[in-house]
Amino acid sequence: MADTKDSSRGGSDLVTKEGKTSIADEVVAKIVAIATKEIEGIHEMGTLGLGDTITGMAQRAVKTGQGFQGVHVEVGEREVAVDVKVVVEYGISIPQVTVAVRRNIINRVNAMTGLTVKEVNVDVSGLHFAEENKEKDRQGEGSRVA
Repeated sequence: MADTKDSSRGGSDLVTKEGKTSIADEVVAKIVAIATKEIEGIHEMGTLGLGDTITGMAQRAVKTGQGFQGVHVEVGEREVAVDVKVVVEYGISIPQVTVAVRRNIINRVNAMTGLTVKEVNVDVSGLHFAEENKEKDRQGEGSRVA
């Protein structure tokens, strides 16, 4: 393993005597999204507010921003801060699922990028009720055209 520059101050494997590695925000955001979805009890990534939705559409139109619904990351040279919005399955302990989300994000981001996760803010923006899917399926059965 290469020596890190100034390892006494929490240096990173991303900056070595052989060169510097840059990781795009989009890469970290994708890791965060996948790590979040791996947790049992997460139904989907949460929806952003109207302002965030409009900003996200504009960013995708010009190919900037993270492009991952419900994920926002700020990536520095050695650290990353994460905000995620999630929809949780009804009946699941929200405190337990958010602890699991934080732990998984921290582990995945650190293992895959070498970055230290400074904070993970989890915003539970909704609950998913399994009965909603069953009701939609029943309504859809009678309205199909042959």
